[in-house]
Amino acid sequence: MSERKSMLNVYLGQNENEMEFMPIVPLGEEEMDETEKGSLPTELPIIALRNTVLFPNVVLPITVAREKSVKAINEAQKSNKWIGVVAQRDANNDDPNPGDIYTTGTLAKIVKQIKMPDGNTTVFIMGRMRIGIENYIQTEPFYTAQVKYLQDEFPENDAEFDALMSSIKDYSERIAQQSPNMPNEASIVLRNIEQQSFLMHFVASNINANIIDKQALLEENNIKMRAEKLMKLLQTELQLVELKNEITNKTRADIDKQQREYFLQQQLKSIREELGGDPNEREIRDLQKRAEGKVWTEAAQELFQKNIEKLERMHPSTPDYSVIYNHLDLMLDLPWNTYTEDSYDLKKAQKILDDDHYGMDKIKDRILEYLAVLKLKGDMKSPILCFVGPPGIGKTSLGRSIANSVNRKYVRLSLGGLHDESELRGHRKTYIGAMPGRIIQSIRKIKTANPVFILDEIDKIGKDFRGDPSSALLEILDPEQNNSFYDNYLELEFDLSKVLFIATANSISDIQPALRDRLEIIQLSGYSIEEKVEIAKRHLLPKQKELHGLGKITLRFPDKVLAKIIQEYTRESGVRELDRQLAAIMRSVAKEVAMDGKSQPQVSIEQVEKVLGKPRFSNDMYVKNNPPGVAIGLAWTYVGGDILFIETSLSKGKGGFTLTGNLGNVMKESASTALSYLKAHAAEYKIPAEKFEENNIHIHVPEGAVPKDGPSAGVTMLTALASAFTGRKIRPFLAMTGEITLRGQVLPVGGIKEKVLAAKRAGIKDIIMCKLNEKDVEEINKDYIKGVSFHYVNEMKEVLEFALK
Repeated sequence: MSERKSMLNVYLGQNENEMEFMPIVPLGEEEMDETEKGSLPTELPIIALRNTVLFPNVVLPITVAREKSVKAINEAQKSNKWIGVVAQRDANNDDPNPGDIYTTGTLAKIVKQIKMPDGNTTVFIMGRMRIGIENYIQTEPFYTAQVKYLQDEFPENDAEFDALMSSIKDYSERIAQQSPNMPNEASIVLRNIEQQSFLMHFVASNINANIIDKQALLEENNIKMRAEKLMKLLQTELQLVELKNEITNKTRADIDKQQREYFLQQQLKSIREELGGDPNEREIRDLQKRAEGKVWTEAAQELFQKNIEKLERMHPSTPDYSVIYNHLDLMLDLPWNTYTEDSYDLKKAQKILDDDHYGMDKIKDRILEYLAVLKLKGDMKSPILCFVGPPGIGKTSLGRSIANSVNRKYVRLSLGGLHDESELRGHRKTYIGAMPGRIIQSIRKIKTANPVFILDEIDKIGKDFRGDPSSALLEILDPEQNNSFYDNYLELEFDLSKVLFIATANSISDIQPALRDRLEIIQLSGYSIEEKVEIAKRHLLPKQKELHGLGKITLRFPDKVLAKIIQEYTRESGVRELDRQLAAIMRSVAKEVAMDGKSQPQVSIEQVEKVLGKPRFSNDMYVKNNPPGVAIGLAWTYVGGDILFIETSLSKGKGGFTLTGNLGNVMKESASTALSYLKAHAAEYKIPAEKFEENNIHIHVPEGAVPKDGPSAGVTMLTALASAFTGRKIRPFLAMTGEITLRGQVLPVGGIKEKVLAAKRAGIKDIIMCKLNEKDVEEINKDYIKGVSFHYVNEMKEVLEFALK
């Protein structure tokens, strides 16, 4: 056989529905001598094969698509073309770890490499020796392992072994002859193979056996024992081939169009009889067995039994069979009366909340109140809490902390951009591709009926022709209704009353009024500089050190450095941007440690400016002495409080009134109201009446690209107008907020804490606001507003008396 070089398509033992002809080259080469073995490398690149085991002296074509395998092949091509080939345990694993790969494989030589039109690479590899993987040296960008070479134990002058090899050849030829899809060349190749070890490996490569049995053959050191195992596999395979022929002969007849279906049914029936029954009947029995331990409602039990009876009468090939089966499977997976046991240790819960989040005392008290009632009463309807506040202040992560504190499972559903109510209620199961709603899917996944359920970004739900998801939430979030939530796919009522729903939103104004009425709104305000410093020290810095591999490095951030980063490189209510800036500094420190092996133990202000650049924000522009007509207001945005300039200028004209700065209707009305009030009280402020007729008035709010609106700029606009008309400058370091009426009254506004903290960040020393907002200021920690004076007013004349020099 040494002169035979043509490639043959040899097929042994695979059934006709999975027919894959495997090209094999019979080599007929002798085993490697000791000199060749001594020159073999001890470190090899490793590739893992699916459903295939490579044996020595066999050539195998493989299609390489995985990136790690391609890199390993390329590395082998660069050096000596030797590579380690090992089978993986699970063929469905696309990225196996070392633990997912067998430790016994084959040393292979790359014979030829071909680039295929589809972009993949086909490689012909020739097995040479068995190897054992001792340890992996590297896992990226491909696997490299230290290997040892395994020696085969050959029997000497063993007549029993020779007889065994003869039987293997006979059985292989019989299988080849009785398989109708076998090419004629198969028997010829088997008959002409003389070398015993190659015959064994050639047959083992082509036999229709599972990966575990083939791997067992490869791992067997004793050649005789390997032959005995192979013989058992061949006997099983021959029985299967003969049985298949027997079944075919039972149902063989003249086949025409009318008889074709009958033939297939008879063949299938014969197979089922030999296998011990109908697999669909086993599936139905399995469903019934799973239902035995279920404690569910009478309606659920009745529907389950009804659908089981339908399934028993239905043929598996009908489309409705899979629909009903999937529906029953969902019913069995749902936790109808499965609950996790709540933890009522209030001190432990308070510690968890304090450890995970700094501040937020009001919210923590609300959670502890809920636990206290639950502990005393034993059961209560879960409230629907809604955390409203700027981004980055920890609304979503607070939900996870609540779950940990009450010992419940945690599940999160993002509602941002959701525009189809079927996503929540489910599709009717008669539709193609129907699925249960996201609520039921999440309950099914978490396997408990009382989780902490986070409904994230509830204010960003969409609405279009497919429905109104926010209206679908009314049933889910109503404590009086959600004990009988109806999912269109499930077609049953499911009890959601034990679920602790927590919604999050940035703005309450974007939530549908009917939905807002069902929520217990808890306002979360932004953090002060002092709070951000504490959050950075307790949470952000440890997290970033760990993420950047600096956990064992001593690295201190003084408070003044953190305060500088917060004030001059971020301007936000939350801490996301602060987290990003700290990450940038950690990357710089990581580079120093990687290059020099050490870094400075303390971060300095100079190092911050070197890494982050010049400060991005400055408070000088807010507190400098502005000319008459320029006032500073306080605004609330979805990212927190902000400073707002309002500029007024007069020019000769005929009393024209211009507003610029991308203002909304509310701010335009505030400007008109302020001007009307000032005209009506011109004599009181010593403004000549003709001055309004002889000058054009222009009010501008800078940053015209940013839309601005809200009911809190009336006070500021009136002050700016009065300053421009009287020529008196506005007191420096002063900001104000509030709405006005035509009678000159100052009205209270919202978002006071956000606005006050923004003013504090900007260096403002005095703030004017309505007397009725005094209660909001009292809720702010006094330590966070040191150095800021508050002036409470009821009427506009009080504002102008204080504001104008």
